[in-house]
Amino acid sequence: MAFEDRYFRYHPGVNPVSLGRAMVQNIKTGRVVSGGSTLTMQTVRLMRKNRRTYFEKFIEIILATRLELSHSKKRIIALYASHAPMGGNVVGIDAAAWRYFGHDARSLSWAEAATLAVLPNSPSLMHFGKNRDGLLTKRNRLLQKLLAAGTISETDYTLATAEPLPETPHPLPKIAPHLVTRLYLSQAGTHVQSTIDKGLQLQADDVLERWNTEFSQNNILNLAALIVDLEKNEVLSYIGNVNFSNQQSGNQVDVIQSPRSTGSILKPFLYCAMLQEGVLLPTELLPDIPINVGGFSPKNFSLQYDGAVHADEALARSLNVPSVVSLRRYGVPKFYDFLKKTGLPTLNRPAEYYGLSLILGGAEGTLWDVAQAYADMAHAVADSPNNEFQLMRDRDAINRVSTFGVGAAWLTLEALTNVNRPEEIDWQFIPSMRKVAWKTGTSFGFRDAWAVGVTPKYLVAVWTGNASGEGRPGLTGARTSAQVMFDLFNLLPPTSWFETPYADLTEVVVCRESGCLLGLHCPPSSADTILAPMKAVQGNVCNYHKLVHVSEDERYRVYEHCAAGRGIRSVPWFVLPPSWEWYYKQQHPAYRSLPPFSPECRDGASGELMQFIYPYPNSIIKITKQLDGSRGKAVFELAHRNPSIRVFWHLDNEYIGETSDVHQMELSPDAGEHVVTVVDEMGNSLVSRFKVE
Repeated sequence: MAFEDRYFRYHPGVNPVSLGRAMVQNIKTGRVVSGGSTLTMQTVRLMRKNRRTYFEKFIEIILATRLELSHSKKRIIALYASHAPMGGNVVGIDAAAWRYFGHDARSLSWAEAATLAVLPNSPSLMHFGKNRDGLLTKRNRLLQKLLAAGTISETDYTLATAEPLPETPHPLPKIAPHLVTRLYLSQAGTHVQSTIDKGLQLQADDVLERWNTEFSQNNILNLAALIVDLEKNEVLSYIGNVNFSNQQSGNQVDVIQSPRSTGSILKPFLYCAMLQEGVLLPTELLPDIPINVGGFSPKNFSLQYDGAVHADEALARSLNVPSVVSLRRYGVPKFYDFLKKTGLPTLNRPAEYYGLSLILGGAEGTLWDVAQAYADMAHAVADSPNNEFQLMRDRDAINRVSTFGVGAAWLTLEALTNVNRPEEIDWQFIPSMRKVAWKTGTSFGFRDAWAVGVTPKYLVAVWTGNASGEGRPGLTGARTSAQVMFDLFNLLPPTSWFETPYADLTEVVVCRESGCLLGLHCPPSSADTILAPMKAVQGNVCNYHKLVHVSEDERYRVYEHCAAGRGIRSVPWFVLPPSWEWYYKQQHPAYRSLPPFSPECRDGASGELMQFIYPYPNSIIKITKQLDGSRGKAVFELAHRNPSIRVFWHLDNEYIGETSDVHQMELSPDAGEHVVTVVDEMGNSLVSRFKVE
């Protein structure tokens, strides 16, 4: 005001005296040397940005009076100060204070404030890099006016005029550029105070840049990460991508808001949903064998199978086959609705479109939405409000209705603490290692690598890959994103663990071997007590322990009418289906297969002796071509409780060969429906129908 418009507080938006004086000066010199504009008129000109003409000046006069009638003087001077040109591409005193002096406008000295006050007068002709002497003279002239008006003291004036101009502008900050862009696009023109912790953001940037340097050697070029304070529900660090200035590698893409294939990152939600509805027990055995469901043949990442695995272990190891079997049991439409309720808006197609692949990355999600879903699970256990993540301090949190049951959520997080760490260190044996519930995910084709970790206080979510969608060998959640995630956790103070929600859990007695509710034939030694959700009492009862009649030495199965001198006694025996057993006993040497029937009892022997491993009954298979163009073959595989026995194979009633020990047969059936029949040397037979496309 002292420099541009000393009567600002008194005029109605226009100063006739200044306009008249400017007109006289312009007529005398024959050119425009003074505009006579008040600060209100200049504010209007900044808003309109039109070419300066006498007609435009007339419009400014009218609009200036209207502005004075509708806004206070304080508001008008604030509008001017926020939009005044300060040289180059710098606009407003806030930006100029940071750009030229390296601090905010509240901390400006008298010399700095006077410098910024004179800059808008002719920012293109006089600034820090051009006509510095003229700028210094203008500044000191303004300081003299302030001294004469009694605004500053003689000491302030002396110190201010002795203060030199800055040599060069400070570099523009590039902290959280993707977040800044996001907030600018959504709230341009407003003052926003984010929840970002500047120090933590800079530390997290360093962590991601270090890992990006390593990953880029494998042409993995992009990284994104979120750090959230779960107690306050505030985002502390927002890194939408690394190397924002690099426009060649998709680094300007905000991956946090970009839909990507979810891989295995949604598996904990299925586990939790099934627990809280009582359709799965935490330790229940699930099949882990090759399967084919309507042509869909999921495989474990390791391409190995355990035959059967406990549900919590299957989740911790992120096994694909047990997850698909679980989803098939629970129902795709039901799980689809559950995910929608957790807040995954990217599920924009019908449930049938995704099918069973929904659990293995057939759907897309953003890092933001996936992290929010994990946060909701943690909030359910911590008994805190389920709110949307906050990015702005002045925004009210939005209450969310949790889809997670407290007991089921706690059990899910407990299971996720048993995931093997990428450095293959068991945190339970190292006191300094913090307890974290975490999960990784890798999309098909090694395109997306996820890792999300949760403690009662913090959540860290990381995505690694290429924004272009290019896959790279070795791009897995455990090898990339998980390592970054734990490095980010190391920046945070350690926290305690979730309290056990006993009020939302009940004790149930289960069979230790099957993980199901204790059955009629389970031996007392196998009884175990676990915590489970309230509906667990309606879970599956163990039917794997069967009462078997064996000889006294347990070498043979017998019946009362044919036991002869071998004796007979009834014992509970843990029995898995043949296809499960074939894989299970390779991983569990202590597993005891059923003994064979004694020679005297074979005529009356019955029971399930054989089971197809491939193809799955009523499956659809495809026979691919070889490199030379010839038709390929599919390997059919059978599990028999007595592997050494001979098995005879028939395809569509045509004999094709026999096997023993390893029951595998290479076949190349034509397109259409077929029947494969196997008969062992004891006369037991098994039939499976399949279709070739």
